[in-house]
Amino acid sequence: MLMSMTSRPWLSAVAAGLFALHVLQKLFFPYFWKDVTFLWKIITYGIKLELCKLTSKVVTVVDTFVEQAQRIPDKAFLIYEGVVHTYRDIDERSNRVANVFLKQGTLKKGDCVVLLMNNEPDFVSVWFGLTKVGCTVAFLNTNIKSKSLLHCFNCCGAKTLVVGADLIECLEDILPSLREDNIDVWVMKRENGGCTQVQTLLDQIDFASDRPVPASLRAATSLKTPILYIFTSGTTGLPKAAVITHLQTLKAAAGFWAFGGREDDVVYVPLPLYHSAASMIGIGGTLQLGATCILKKKFSASKFWSDCRKYDVTIFQYIGELCRYLCNQPKAEGERAHKVRMGVGNGLRPDVWRDFHARFGEVRMCELYGSTEGNLCFMNHIGKLGVVGRSNFFYKLLFKYDLVKYDMVREEPVKDARGFCQRVKKGETGLLLSKVSATSPFFGYAGSKQLTERRLLRNVFSSGDAYFNTGDLMAEDKEDFICFKDRVGDTFRWKGENVATTEVTETLGLVGFIQEANVYGVEVPGHEGRAGMAAVIVRLGHEFDGKALFEHVVTDLPAYARPVFIRIQEFIEITGTFKQQKFQLVQSGFDPSTISEPLYVLDYVQKSYVPLTDNVYQSILAGEQKL
Repeated sequence: MLMSMTSRPWLSAVAAGLFALHVLQKLFFPYFWKDVTFLWKIITYGIKLELCKLTSKVVTVVDTFVEQAQRIPDKAFLIYEGVVHTYRDIDERSNRVANVFLKQGTLKKGDCVVLLMNNEPDFVSVWFGLTKVGCTVAFLNTNIKSKSLLHCFNCCGAKTLVVGADLIECLEDILPSLREDNIDVWVMKRENGGCTQVQTLLDQIDFASDRPVPASLRAATSLKTPILYIFTSGTTGLPKAAVITHLQTLKAAAGFWAFGGREDDVVYVPLPLYHSAASMIGIGGTLQLGATCILKKKFSASKFWSDCRKYDVTIFQYIGELCRYLCNQPKAEGERAHKVRMGVGNGLRPDVWRDFHARFGEVRMCELYGSTEGNLCFMNHIGKLGVVGRSNFFYKLLFKYDLVKYDMVREEPVKDARGFCQRVKKGETGLLLSKVSATSPFFGYAGSKQLTERRLLRNVFSSGDAYFNTGDLMAEDKEDFICFKDRVGDTFRWKGENVATTEVTETLGLVGFIQEANVYGVEVPGHEGRAGMAAVIVRLGHEFDGKALFEHVVTDLPAYARPVFIRIQEFIEITGTFKQQKFQLVQSGFDPSTISEPLYVLDYVQKSYVPLTDNVYQSILAGEQKL
């Protein structure tokens, strides 16, 4: 071989050239092949969706499920509390649901039905059954207050409610109002206990036919047809009904596949199904692969790893603080004895990411970014720690987005002399905007054009353009990795500087006695901006150490970012999707006369965090104590 190459100089030149290209690629384009592979998946799937537009025939998520039920009928689709539900089981039960409502004659194609249920297999059966009838389904947060429920019906125009048996008591106060509005209430149980205001569904499902209903009822001719309404809940105000079309459900269902999911995977879904992550990505992604889903009623940190070992879980879903809860569990033997190879979700902070890997092994964490109603998605297909996604030249051709300068004081984008937004430089933090176009539409919220319009910024870079305002502050580094910095409402200014709550939270998380921290800003009379405050949970078996915390923040944080106040809590309130609640904390401020929990204040004289007494509080209000 050596003689052959020396006798043919051109072979040596080609080999040397290929080797040089390989070295250059590794040095200057280290992610080239991963980018190419991922982009190829995105492009081929995009072409598939474009063909749906041209042929006016959409293969929906439920169509795919029916195909899987025919192809792999006896394979486990859902495993719930140890009971296996095959693809055939769920298909036939959803047929029964469809036949019940068709027999009743009260629903027709295009009608909306509200679904209020906790995680259970019948959530999926009712969802798919109603879709087979041609209805759109509105998922309600199970923590919803009764006063908000009527608002939700008005948003999506629903006249039918299906409610879980364990949730019907929450509605007793408003059942008369629902009946007055001619809303049919179906409860998932076999007898109604004498209540004439609701109809029972389970007994009717038991006796209904499991024969498929006509496929024409669910047939879709446009990707832009609404199929779901998912109510997004903020910290204030009434829920907003995000319009979810076939386009969005199909994109979400491809998530696991895009990250490398396989048919032999076992997916662990502990998130609430009323949230898009669990329903659209979790259930949709499982059936897209033809895989198996371990569905949990609620997330349990103490049972997580035993479940993973019991069911041979290979992929799990996470969101918000879920991974932190796992890291805060007492250490046990065999924590790395599992088959989990991938975690898919969002909101994983870098410090928790590192702790998770150090303790449970190098599970590939696949961060993604995107809101329920948004028109843009980032995916960290490289797996780089601490970033939510990766972009490049080709990605930007397909998805138009920009990071623009943002004024924290005025809480609005910075404009130039012509009134247009200004792009930030590489590495700088800016407000993420995504262009609204035919390929990246924004469908908005049901029942409110005003709410939809509020999420748009117009005339951003040129007259007549429109961008979706994500409300998120992001940064893109020189390697095109995209990092989440903060929510616009969470970032605050103190001493003339912008304070990002995520960075302060990560720093506090390194303090030995702090288990969890929730950082926010509070107004202080006589001071501009908001002073940093942190609600913290002290680890079991530890005590709060004001001097140690003082040394830590002085060493690791600039003066403006150091929390001025500390509030000790036994637990930190979270949303149903494991995001920390800040609104009530901000509203309650730092007044020790109205807060029963221990409060501390940063004291540079004593070089410690000292108790915030009424006297100290009054001295702060009087401007006698330097902050």
